[in-house]
Amino acid sequence: MVPPPAHDQVFPAPARTRDRPSRLTDIALALLLVAADAIIVVTGTVLLLAVGLGTAQAPHSSPTARSRDVPFLMWLAVWGVPAVAAIESVVHARLRMPVTAVVQGLFTLACTFLAVAWTRTLLS
Repeated sequence: MVPPPAHDQVFPAPARTRDRPSRLTDIALALLLVAADAIIVVTGTVLLLAVGLGTAQAPHSSPTARSRDVPFLMWLAVWGVPAVAAIESVVHARLRMPVTAVVQGLFTLACTFLAVAWTRTLLS
């Protein structure tokens, strides 16, 4: 049997562990995602207010039963964003990026709150 080269004996192979990204990369990505998440939340809120005010009835009008079918794509958009945000939060946690995972976790909470508000608006 041939002995291993000399440089392998001096520098043993490191254990197979998942390297974590640098803290600077984690913070830079978190800041980038904070900006993108803020735009998404503000846009969702403005659209919610516009749709909510547009479908609101006048106080002096009689309430009528409205039966509207909400398209599946609308439900997918409303509840898909919090689902994707939750998956993204878990992925960043698994990548050992704690700052980004916390930012995405907070974004998931904000999106879930907006999804509940959108659901109430769409069903009313």
